[in-house]
Amino acid sequence: MYTKDKTKEEILAFINNWGGETFAKTLEIQFTDIDLENETLTATMPVLPRIHQPFGIMHGGASCVLAETMGSSLSNIFIDGEKYYGVGTNINTNHLRSKKDGLVTAVARFIRKGRSMHVSEIEIRDEKDQLVSHTTMTNTIINR
Repeated sequence: MYTKDKTKEEILAFINNWGGETFAKTLEIQFTDIDLENETLTATMPVLPRIHQPFGIMHGGASCVLAETMGSSLSNIFIDGEKYYGVGTNINTNHLRSKKDGLVTAVARFIRKGRSMHVSEIEIRDEKDQLVSHTTMTNTIINR
């Protein structure tokens, strides 16, 4: 998706319905904001028992899925999707705080946005704005 000449609302509607039935939809990830000037993307995900690990807290894999969804979406929003697409090539997540229920909010931003590689940072926070996890992700931008 290329954001030039698209409104914030058009972009959010597109990415919230991107690809039909996806892992993001299974986890109820909802994109809530995009800042086109600062190139950031925000989404929420409910913390429900189905994404818990056996100890009753959010599975680290769920945090990674949210983070990768954010990093990949951020890259693909800010490139010409008719010519290129961004694919994840590395992800590193530090789980900093456990979460049993409620809602987490993820914000993705670029650390580096080059022609052939994007590196993004994704912070996942709870309702008290406490950092739950921190991720860095690399996407390679390849020709279609």
